[in-house]
Order: sequence, then structure tokens, then C-alpha cells
Amino acid sequence: MKFFKASPERVEQDGDADQLAKEQEIDEPPMEEGSAETRGNWTRQLDFMLSCVGYAVGLGNLWRFPYLCMRNGGGAFLIPYFGFLFLCGVPLFFMELSLGQFSCLSPLEVWKISPLFRGLGWGMVLVSGILSIYYNLIISWVLYYLYSSFSNPLPWASCGNEWNTPYCLVRTHNSSNSSLVTNSSGLNITHKTPSQEFFERKVLNMTDGIGNLGGFNTHLLICLIIAWVIIFLCLFKGVKSSGKVVYVTAICPYIFLFILLIRGTLLDGAWDGIRFYITPQWHKLKSMKVWGEACLQIFYSLGPAWGGLITMSSYNKFKNNMYHDALIVPVINCGTSFFAGFVIFSIIGFMAKEANLPVDKVITEGPGLAFVAYPEALTRLPFSPAWAVMFFVMLLTLGLDSQFGQVETLASGFADSFPHTLGKRKTFFTAFICLIEFLFGLPLVTRGGMYIFQILDWYCAAFSVMVIALLECIVIAWIYKARRLYDEIEMMIGYKPSIWWKICWLCITPSLMIWILIFTAIHYAPPKYGKYIFPKWAISLGWSIAMVSIIPIPIVAIYKFLITPGTPLQVCSLIKFQYKIY
Repeated sequence: MKFFKASPERVEQDGDADQLAKEQEIDEPPMEEGSAETRGNWTRQLDFMLSCVGYAVGLGNLWRFPYLCMRNGGGAFLIPYFGFLFLCGVPLFFMELSLGQFSCLSPLEVWKISPLFRGLGWGMVLVSGILSIYYNLIISWVLYYLYSSFSNPLPWASCGNEWNTPYCLVRTHNSSNSSLVTNSSGLNITHKTPSQEFFERKVLNMTDGIGNLGGFNTHLLICLIIAWVIIFLCLFKGVKSSGKVVYVTAICPYIFLFILLIRGTLLDGAWDGIRFYITPQWHKLKSMKVWGEACLQIFYSLGPAWGGLITMSSYNKFKNNMYHDALIVPVINCGTSFFAGFVIFSIIGFMAKEANLPVDKVITEGPGLAFVAYPEALTRLPFSPAWAVMFFVMLLTLGLDSQFGQVETLASGFADSFPHTLGKRKTFFTAFICLIEFLFGLPLVTRGGMYIFQILDWYCAAFSVMVIALLECIVIAWIYKARRLYDEIEMMIGYKPSIWWKICWLCITPSLMIWILIFTAIHYAPPKYGKYIFPKWAISLGWSIAMVSIIPIPIVAIYKFLITPGTPLQVCSLIKFQYKIY
């Protein structure tokens, strides 16, 4: 195999980068800090596959997809969902796996392929950093629920606890469908279930708004510490340690899902919920909103542009067939989402039957599904603590897998950028990252932390991630050149993949990304929590956080442009081909 490196001086003189890239020919690649030989590899290739599955299959598969499928046409929603999987999801997934494996570099360093756009790497790392802060809050909630599940009866099974209000109401078959009652002052007060009051008044102990954070929730603070300790213990040796943990965290959720499905389908009313979930409503396919939400769900579920896929694939052996991985993992991810819907709706159907309510009055999305609706359903089952333990262990393993990829993106990113300083001290640096992320997460475990969580979740992983993904696709396909990436893929797997992926990279996928951005802008609505409306300053804070990962892109580009001598055309040519490996 021949490796070639272009001379920047010659590029500046002649500008013909494709010819000049072959100016210096050597028989072996230069050994540099950050290469596979110095960074290490996955112990087994299955480690990588399971890590990718665990990274992609997260909490959103359980608490978002089933709700979206139900709301957007049931079985009919699968048509746009799987369509966008192969038009947008798999092409981006394949692109990032190829880029990471060929370069053996993290997101910060891989953009040597086009240093003008090195800010994209900083954007990916910052997105992963912000996401890790509030994602571990969810894991903290899970840990507290897991701890509480060892009580019999479950603490959210009934009213009459110290945290309950007079308006707590256990839903029964004879209860009224109306959730409103009138108090002595003539005001309408909404009834809340024991599980809802347990989440809001015991777990979160919420204040009246984001302007009043209150004190720390001690139980959540302890759980947050435990969560970060778990993350560190699983990552302290990098992929060598996390690659072993994923055999548990990536496989266990499927075992628990299967057990819960069997139990759920045996319950009275379960099939009513399942029919409600999968019954096609073909007329809804006429709505562009349905197609937009299908595309968004594919994009967020697979996790491109967060840096995790590039990071994990950078530890692959050079000859690994990442093409097969890029096809198998997204299909497993989407199949898991669909399968999880049966688990969720079988239990929700049972709960609707018990409470004499329509299914759509019971189901909800997001944290409300995982921490309110489903736990309430578990209280109706015999031996409910055992089922609760199983459910929250499943949530814990789902959350840990995704968090592994995000934190490893941070650790590998900086270790590759400063190999002499951090490369041999990566364990200590990983501990330092966990400590910093923990400190940034402290406001989230205050009594007003849920409001901060909503702001972060609404803005961090929305606009900025889509912008990064769009620019990434354009830079690699049009500036670095899709044909060049195809040549590199052929070097790794021994053959060129279907031309379909090149067409997607050049035209289809970036076009869809632009459409997603427009769709998001059109349907933008400020965040809210229940009936609480966030103040304008909180909305501005959210947009500021979203821009944190976008600002490095123009700043780095301007800096590179200013420090490089020559005409604008020469500068672009120099930066474009300053680093190339063939």
C-alpha cells in the first residue's frame, strides 16, 4: 500500500492538488501520535458493534418513538420512518464510520482533512459535552427510581404520602374521565396521579419556575455522584474497558424488553393498546409534519454529528468492514424502536382498560412516559417491585451505553489533540472530565433543575446538531470529495460500495438536511413544561447554549484564513489539501 502526502508549498505554487498529493511517495504511513498503533484498538470487533448499538439505541427509542408513531399515523408512520433511514440516516452513519476508521483520529483531529472547517470538530465535542451534562441527570433519576423500587408497596402506588397533595387521585375503573375539580375558592385544580406527584414533588421537588432554583435535592445529588463514578469506572481504560461493559449494557435491554413484552401481552386490554399503536392511518401521510418528524427521529436516534461515531470507529482496525456495520446498526436501532412500541403500548393498553380511559389519554412522551405513565402501570401488576426493578435496570443500561460514547468523544478528542500531554495520562484526564461535567451538572439537581433540563434538551440537540451535520456532509462530499472517500473505503474493505451512497452524500442527504432545518424553523415553538411558560430570558439562554457549538465553526475558519498567506483561492486550495493520506 502506498501513502502520499502533499507539499503545502507546492500546492501554493501550482494549485493542482490532486497531482501534487502524489509528490511525496512513501511505502508505509508515518507513525504519528494518534495513530492506531499508539491509541489502541477494540479488543474484538464485536466490542465495536455492540458499542455502536448501545450508543444509537438509547432512551429516545423507548420514550419518544412509540409516541411519535402513535401520533403520526400508527403503522403508516413506518413508511417515512424507514424511507428516511436509508436516505439520511444510514448515509451519515456510513460516512462517519468511514472517516473515523480511515483516519484513526477523534473529531477534533479528523478535520485535518479540511482545516478550514476544523471548527466542526469543536462543535461535535461541545455538543457531546453539553449533552453528557444533562443526560447523566436522567441516569440519576433512573438510579433513584431503581433504589425506590426495592420498597413494597412501591412509593408511587398510592396517595397519602408526605409529598402528596389533597388533589392526588388513584385512577380506577370507576374514576371520572375528567381531571379537573373545583376547590373551595372556585378555582379549577387538576388531579394528579400518585406517580406524577412522586416524580414532581418527591424526586424533583420542583419550585414554581426557572427563576427559583431552590436548594439541592440531596438524593439526586448522591445519585449524580454515583452516575459519574459508574461512567468513570467503565471508561477509565478507554475502549478496552467500555468494550467489555457493553456486553452487558447493550444486550440486557433486549432481554428485559422481551420479558416485559411477554408479561404485557398477557394483561387485559394489552391488545387494545397494541392495535392503537400499529393501526395505519393512511390519511396522515398527507401531512408534511408527519414526514418531518420521521426524518427528525431518524436523525436524533442514530446520533450523527455528535462525534461519537467518529470516535468509536477510530479505534477500529484498518481492514474492518465498516460498510456492514453501517448497514446493520441503524437497522437494529430502528427495529428496537418499533419493538419497544409493543412493550410500551401493551402496558399502556392495560392501564387504559383499568382506568376506563382512552389510550391516548394515558400515553405521553419523554420523561413523562418513563417516569410517570409506565411506573404507574407497573403498580397494577402482581409483584410490582420486581417488575419495577427490571424496568429501571433496563433504562439504566440504555442510558449508560449512550453516555459512554459521549464522554469518550470528549476524552479522545483532547487526548488526540495533545498526545504528549494527555495521551499517556488519559485515565486521569477521563477522571478530570467526569469531575468537570459533574460540577456543570450541579444546577440540574436543584429543585428548579427540571426547568434547566428542559431548556438544554430543547436547544442543545436541535438546531446546532443539524447545522453541524449539514456542513459535515457538504465538506466531505464536495470539498474533500466523495470519490476520494470512496477510494479510501475501497482501501479498507477491498471493494467500492454501491454508488447509491455517493449520490446520497452529494445530493439527497444534504437536501434533506436543509429541508429539516426549514421544517424545524417553521414548526419552532418555545419550550414549556406542563402549563409553565418559560420567560424570555430563559429562551435567550437556550439559544445562547445552542450557539456555543456553532460559534467555533466561523471563528476557526476566519482564523485559518487570516494566518495563511496568499490569495483567497490559494488559501482555500492550501487548506483544502494540507493534510491528505492515500
